[in-house]
Amino acid sequence: MDLIGKLWGFCNKLRHDGVDASDYIEQLTYLLFLKMADEKNVFVPKGFDWKSLVNQNGDDQLLIHLENTLKRLKNESGILGEIFADPVSRVKNSKILKALIKEINSINWSEFDGDIVGLTFEELIGRVANEGKKGAGQYFTPRPLIQTIVNVVKPNPLESKDFNIGDVAAGTGGFLISANEWFKFHFAKKRISLDDIERIKNNTYFGQELVQRPRRLALMNMFLHGINAKIKLGDTIYDGEENQQFSCILTNPPFGTKGANQVPDRNFPIKTSDKQLNFIQHIIENLKIGGRAAIVLPDSCLSSDPAKKIWNFYLDKTLSGSTVCNLHTILKLPDGVFASYANGIKACVIFIQKGFETDKVWMYDLRKDFQKITTKSNPLNIGHFSDFEKEFGTDPNGGDKKRTISERFKSYSLDEVKKRNFDISFVEIFKEEKLPHPNSLIDQMIQDYQTKIDALLKLKENLSR
Repeated sequence: MDLIGKLWGFCNKLRHDGVDASDYIEQLTYLLFLKMADEKNVFVPKGFDWKSLVNQNGDDQLLIHLENTLKRLKNESGILGEIFADPVSRVKNSKILKALIKEINSINWSEFDGDIVGLTFEELIGRVANEGKKGAGQYFTPRPLIQTIVNVVKPNPLESKDFNIGDVAAGTGGFLISANEWFKFHFAKKRISLDDIERIKNNTYFGQELVQRPRRLALMNMFLHGINAKIKLGDTIYDGEENQQFSCILTNPPFGTKGANQVPDRNFPIKTSDKQLNFIQHIIENLKIGGRAAIVLPDSCLSSDPAKKIWNFYLDKTLSGSTVCNLHTILKLPDGVFASYANGIKACVIFIQKGFETDKVWMYDLRKDFQKITTKSNPLNIGHFSDFEKEFGTDPNGGDKKRTISERFKSYSLDEVKKRNFDISFVEIFKEEKLPHPNSLIDQMIQDYQTKIDALLKLKENLSR
C-alpha cells in the first residue's frame, strides 16, 4: 500500500475544508494517534477514544464530539496529554471529517512496521514543508542533510550507560528520529540487554521546542518509531535553569533575527544579541566533557565580529578552560538547501567536541563548482553528500583519519585561524598583484591586434586566388 499517497490524500481532503498547509499534519496527528492508540492498546479514556469517533452517527454531533475529545485528552497524563496539549480543531466540515475517519479506520496501521509508518509520516512532513514559508518548512531540516550528519557523528547509545542525545531546537524531531534509525540499522543484529533496550527507549532521546505544533508532531513521530522521547516545550535560550548535559547534540537552531534584540539573562562567556551564537554557547554549555555536536548554522556564525569573539574564546584553552572545543570540521552547504523557506541564506554545519583542543579545522566546500539545489530540477539527496561522508573519516570523535586535502576539502592549523582573527569562513584571500606598466599593456595590445591583422590579410590573399 502507498502510505504516503494515502496520507497525502487525507491532506487533500483537509485542503478542501479550508485547512492550510501549516495545519495539515497537526489535524491528522489527532486522528492518527487515536487510531494507532486503539490498535496498540494505549490507554485512552472510554468515550473519548477512536471507537467513540467511529461510532458517532450525526454529522453535527461528530464535530462537537471531536472538540470535546480534544479538550478532555489535553488534561491526561503522560504522552497522551503531551500529544493533545493546547489542541485546536481546524476541521469545520462534518462530512469531510466523517469521510476522513472512515478512510483512516479502513487501514490496519499495526500491519506495517513502525519504522515504515514513521518514515512515511516524516516524508509527509517534508512534502508540506516544501509548500512554502507558511508550511512546516521553518521547523523542518531536509532529511538527506540530517541523515548525512548522523552518519558521520555516529550517535551510538551503547557507547556508555549514560549516553544521551539532545536536540535543542527539535522542530518535528527529524534529528532524533534519524539518530534512532541509524542505531537500529547498525546494531540490529547485536545482542542488547533488556536494561539497555529499556534505557534507549525511555531515557536516551531528548529535545526542546519553542512552538507547540512542531513539538506535537515530534512526539507523534517518535511515538510511531516506538521511542518515548522527552521533548520539553519552552524557549531553549531563555529557559536555561534546568540544563541537561548531553553526550551528543544534533540540531538546526532557527535562522533569522526574530527575538534577537533580547539578550538572555544567561552567564554566557560572550554577550551578544545574535540568536544563533547564543545557541552555540548554550550547546557547548550543555555538552558533557568529551561530548560532540553538529550544528546547522547560517554562514554569519563563521565570520561576524561577535562570531570571531565566540571562536576566539572556545578555541583558546587559556580562556575557556574545560569548555575548550575541538572545532574539527565545517561543511559549507550547497546553495539552495533551505530555499523553500529561507531563500538566499547560505548555511553550513559545524562539528565540535568539547574538552579537546583544536589542532586543525577542516573545511569541506560543497558550493564550489556545485549545481544549486532546487526543489524540482536538482532536489537534495543523500548522494550529494557521499564524498563528504567518505572524506570525513572513521573517527566519531572528530579525528582526521584518512583525510586528504583536495579542491573541496582543506585544512587550516590553529595558527592560521588566529592569523585570520578567528574568521573561520576561510574565504580565499587573494593578494593584490602589481599592475604592469601601461606601456607593457599597450605593447601587448599592439601584438594581439597585429596577429589578427596578419590573419585577415592572409585570408584575403587566399580568397583572391
